[in-house]
Amino acid sequence: MDVDKLKAIAILAALEGTDVTRLTWVSGQETLDLRLGHPPTAVHAVPIAAPAAVHAPAAANPHPPAAAAAGAAAPAPAAAKPADDKKTFTVNSPFVGTFYRSASPDSPAFVDAGQVVKKGQVLCIVEAMKLMNEIEAEQPGRLVDVLVQNGSPVEYGEALFRFEPV
Repeated sequence: MDVDKLKAIAILAALEGTDVTRLTWVSGQETLDLRLGHPPTAVHAVPIAAPAAVHAPAAANPHPPAAAAAGAAAPAPAAAKPADDKKTFTVNSPFVGTFYRSASPDSPAFVDAGQVVKKGQVLCIVEAMKLMNEIEAEQPGRLVDVLVQNGSPVEYGEALFRFEPV
């Protein structure tokens, strides 16, 4: 082995700890191909199914909706569910994201307190992974409370709105 090949090997040692994984050195008819680590592996995207909507009685949920809005760690059902007082129900976030009350900062809110909504009416947007997802009413009702501030991060199952049935 000559001095040039030893220099190429020394360069390889100098490359450790960097992002370089391969070095090819060519001198005349000689070629030295050095590789660090393993070749990169292919990354495959696997679709993840969204959890199905679950309805649970209020007694089965030890965390009241106010605790969920405050950031409780226990996930709650993603669909409308009865509240503790049994005269109201909540609409919860179906996934983790950012809560928006309107389509843009200049637009009015989709719903306001006291307003009656129909089943399927858009209530808000939850942005998740750069996608704007419209959250719709599962059942008709009168909006009693908006439980999350506009632009706030929300967790899966966190209560967003409290409604009373109409």
